[in-house]
This record gives sequence, structure tokens and C-alpha cells, in this order.
Amino acid sequence: MLTGIETRPVARAPKAVGAEELPEHGVGLRAALARFRERWEPQFSGSAGPRYFGFVTGGATPASVAGDWLTGVLDQNAMSGEDSAAVELERQTVRWIGRMFGLEEHTGAFVSGATMSNFVGLAIAREWLGEQLGISVAQAGVGALGAVPVLSGTPHSSIVKSLSMLGIGRDSVRLVPTRPGREAVDVDRLAEALAALDGRPAIVVANAGTVNTVDFDDLRAIAVLRQRYPFWLHVDGAFGAFAALTPEHATLVDGLGEADSVCVDLHKWLNVPYDAAVQFTRHRDLQLRVFLNSAAYLTAPSDTPDFGHLVPENSRRLRALTAWFSLTAYGRDGHRDIVQRNIASANSLAEQLTASGLLRLVAPVRLNVACFTLADRPTSERVGALVDAIAETGETFVTPTVYDGQPAVRAAFSNWRTTDADVDRAAKAIIAAALALS
Repeated sequence: MLTGIETRPVARAPKAVGAEELPEHGVGLRAALARFRERWEPQFSGSAGPRYFGFVTGGATPASVAGDWLTGVLDQNAMSGEDSAAVELERQTVRWIGRMFGLEEHTGAFVSGATMSNFVGLAIAREWLGEQLGISVAQAGVGALGAVPVLSGTPHSSIVKSLSMLGIGRDSVRLVPTRPGREAVDVDRLAEALAALDGRPAIVVANAGTVNTVDFDDLRAIAVLRQRYPFWLHVDGAFGAFAALTPEHATLVDGLGEADSVCVDLHKWLNVPYDAAVQFTRHRDLQLRVFLNSAAYLTAPSDTPDFGHLVPENSRRLRALTAWFSLTAYGRDGHRDIVQRNIASANSLAEQLTASGLLRLVAPVRLNVACFTLADRPTSERVGALVDAIAETGETFVTPTVYDGQPAVRAAFSNWRTTDADVDRAAKAIIAAALALS
């Protein structure tokens, strides 16, 4: 399957395959594999391939795939350090990743993805808010906290989802105006919003890379506001944090290390298999208070608590092994190369699309996403038809969005396999689809 990933159709239109009855008698591994390849595998997309530009979807490096195989074979429960070195491997891998992003003073743990990383960070923030008011939310419950102001310019949907799961509520989000023509928050307006709280502690969610245009909040300027106002700074750097790897773009994440909690998603730009992300925080004492797993048969927390005391899951796949393999095999330089090539690919695609005269950018390419729309009559119906037509070619896959009230299309580059030839091939398919609509 891996050897043909570059040639298989990038997207698959969903088709009904019919219901299967639970087998009473097994057919064996070989027959099961044959049945899968006949019935299911042809309906799967080429999302691991070099021309899948939907969402922010990385591929999986060969080393990380080997790590994933071994993760399943060894089947460690990375909750406790009582019977295995698995948790120490995870701690080391977290430290490596922290160094990549200037988070040496933070501790962290692997979780399933950006949503769970944001959830954990905001759960710790919730406990911090309670501490400012003289209560422990972990003990008394969220009802003792009252209304929680959450301020953000362009929060990702997983932030809002996490607030719902945490009982803080979707309605707690207060959108702060962004800079003109940008998705980055206006720091002066943020200061005004904080001042209006009259000393009440809040949560500020900042972005290190928005989904539509990979825009970055001024993290350093936001952090300085804590000298005047009490708030927890959570930074969603799911994929934008990887700007730290390139000298040309590292300034975009200046101040990331000042955050109280940080989300980094690894099955995006680190190119490890689903699912893998890391949550970082400066406040492990509060994290322990939230996720403490107390039972007579479990080891009590020490200065280095087991992960079962730090994250929602008790049963935990050793997600760190895929990242350990990839970082060991390719190092910081290898992953920097992936980031730089993907950024160049996004710029190349943007140049080719705009040169056609059929498409235009709705925002500059700031990192690894080209956000564009039809040059003529970019209605939601026509842009939707464009996206469908592109997918039908099987050559590439992009996703629709709305930016500044305008229907648009986004192509996100984060796969290690993508080459200049792949970009050219995708551009040709996109331009042909646009031409058919003109």
C-alpha cells in the first residue's frame, strides 16, 4: 500500500458498501486481509500521500511507521512506571519536543490530538481560575466557579468544544476584534477587554497559526499584559508551533515559552501516524490536582507523577514511540527540512494559481497554507462546485472554508512526501477545475 501511495486517487467519494454480519466463525488472517482489500481498502482516501492538502494532514515518515508497528506489537500501557521503561521514553520524547519549541521550562504528556491537548490545557486553566478565587474546581466542581471569561481573537473549533466538555460552556467565549485584514488578535483591544473585567481572572486563548491563513497572535505582547491583568495564557500551536524550526519564521512564535499551557499536534507537521499530540504546561501541580487517579492499587504521585495522574486516560497507548523513532531517525534538521519544503510548496501553489487569472488569494501565504477563491463570482455555490470538481479528479484534495465572510478554499501542506512535481500536478488540476467553471 505504501509503495503505491503516490499513484492512488487522493480522495474517494463515499459509497455505500452494505452491512456485514458479525462472523460466527473466523476466516483467518489471510482471508480477512483479502476481504479487507476487496471490500474496504478501495474506498479509503490517499490522505497519507503527497497531494492531500485538506485540513492539516501530515503523512507518516518510514521511521514513525516502524515505531507505530512496534507500539502495537509491544502493547505497553504508558500509564505507570511500575513495570516498564515506556513512561521514561515518553518523558524523554516530551523533553525533546519541548526543546524544539523553546518550552524547556514546561512539562508535558502525550494525548490523542489537538482537541485533547487543548482540553487538558484548559482543564488546568480552569483549576487555576478556581485557585485565584480560593476554591478547587477539581474538588468542588465547576459550579463553584461561576461565569468564566474566555477571550480570543480567532479560536479554533476544538477550543469551543473543549470548553463545552469542561462545563465552562461555549457561551463563555468572548471574541476580541482582530487586526485589520488579519486573523491575529488586536492586542490593544484585548487589553481593553481584560480591563473591563475589573480584576476578575480570565483565560486568554492565543493562536500560533490559525487554520485559514496561519496567522499568529503577538504572543510576547500578550504575555506582557499579565503584568497588569490576571489571566491564564493558553496557546494553540497545533501546527504553527513548527515555525520555530526555521530561522526565517521562528519570530512568529516569539514568546511561546511564556504561555501557561501550549497545544502541539504531532500527526500534523511532525508526520507521525494518528493519533499523537503533546500538551505542555508550566503548572504540573495544578494538572496533578485535576487528573489525580487515586486508588489503593496505584502508585501515589511523586515528584515525577505517572501519566495516569496527568491526563484523562488511564489506559494509554505508547504514542511517544512513533515520535521517538522519527526524531531519532531524522533529527531536528530532518524535520526542519520538511517544514521548509512544505512552506515553499504552499508559495509555489499560490503563485501558479494566481498566475492563471482564474483564482486569487484571499490572504497572503504566511506559512504552509494557501487560501484562495475564484477570481470571478466566488459565491458559496460556485466555490463548493470547485472543491467537488477538484476532488473528482483524484489528483488532489482541498477543503472549503469561509474567510472574512467570503467563500474560499484552503490547501494545507504538511506531508513529508510532497515534491515540486506534486505541487505542479495539483495546480494543474485546480486550474482545470476553475477553467471548467468559467
